[in-house]
Order: sequence, then structure tokens, then C-alpha cells
Amino acid sequence: MATTDAVAFWDGVYAARPAASGPQPNARLTETVTSLPPGDALDLGCGDGGDALWLARQGWHVTAADISAVAVERLAALVRSHGLGDRVIAVRHDLHKVFPSGGFDLICAHYLHTPFDLDRASVLRSAAQALRAGGRLLVVDHGSAAPWSWDQNPDIHCPSPWEVAVDIDLDPATWTVERADTPHRIATGPGGRTAEVTDHVLLIRRTA
Repeated sequence: MATTDAVAFWDGVYAARPAASGPQPNARLTETVTSLPPGDALDLGCGDGGDALWLARQGWHVTAADISAVAVERLAALVRSHGLGDRVIAVRHDLHKVFPSGGFDLICAHYLHTPFDLDRASVLRSAAQALRAGGRLLVVDHGSAAPWSWDQNPDIHCPSPWEVAVDIDLDPATWTVERADTPHRIATGPGGRTAEVTDHVLLIRRTA
């Protein structure tokens, strides 16, 4: 499908809901990153910006990228209002075309799912290659769909963390899988609605 269709779709997703005034970070990010020393982070598919803002408050310098101009503009406004302009850069970026430049100590890809054409394995491989030595790539995918999710296709296959690792096909001499599991959590959606969901978590560290 055309990139213009993808942009219009994701702009529509964000425009259809109120701008978040205090977006919260993803649980798998906070449990993984809290013990890590701050550095340079890249947030792929930043959305409302909860992860980027949380990382900035922990001392990280964050590049927050999303295909939606609506999401990016809203996050840029939040960054300014929270006084984090020296720690967060919000950029519109189409991963279907090119991967952001630079080297990073942490790259996050939370729920990087789309109904449009995207070679995810190639994107995640590029992410791993953009890590500095000792840096980590955190990939968190949906293992199940929340009732309020935009994607309610019952036939969709949710690749396991190890399937994702195999698809990325990284040299074990350079990258090590530190975590690959499928934990459950209680998610909160619109209007305070809750549901148990499954996450597929893959954490990779660049060792050389």
C-alpha cells in the first residue's frame, strides 16, 4: 500500500482521539530500562510520547520518531510544555523509506505493527546495527489484542519473540538475546476499561 495511505491512516488514528496531556510509559520499558545508565535513545513509533517523556525524565536524550505528523506535533508541544526541549527531539519519519541516522544506547520498538507494507525484520535489523557497543534493542509486540485495539483480526499471527529474533537474523558474535518471553499484564484503555493482554518481549544487547 502507498506511503500516503499509511500517513493518512495513522494521522486519522491520532486525530480521532484527544491529545494526551500526560501519556504514560509502557510497562515493559520501565521494568527494563530503570537500571540502565542514561544515554542516547531512539523511540520508533513514538505515538503519544509516554516512553519518550519518561526516558527524558530519567536523563536520556531521546529521538522520538513516528510516521504520523499529528502524533509528532502533539509530542513536540508536550515536550515544550514539560520543559524537556533539551532532551527530546520529535521527528516525523517513515521507516518504510529510511532508518533514522545516528548511534544509540537504547532503541525501543513498542507495538510497531501496521496494516501497511513494512519490512519489520529489515527495520529491526537496522535498529540493532545502530546500537553502540553495550546498547540494547527492546522490541515489544502484541501477543493478543485488547478489546479497544484498532486491529481486531482474529486470524492474525503474533510472532513469538524467538520468531522475531530469527527473522532479524543477527550474528550471535555481535548481538546477544538477553530476554525473550511472553508476560501478561492488565492494560487500561479508553474510558478506564481494563483487560488482560499478552506482550511478546525481545531484548537484544550489542556486545561488540
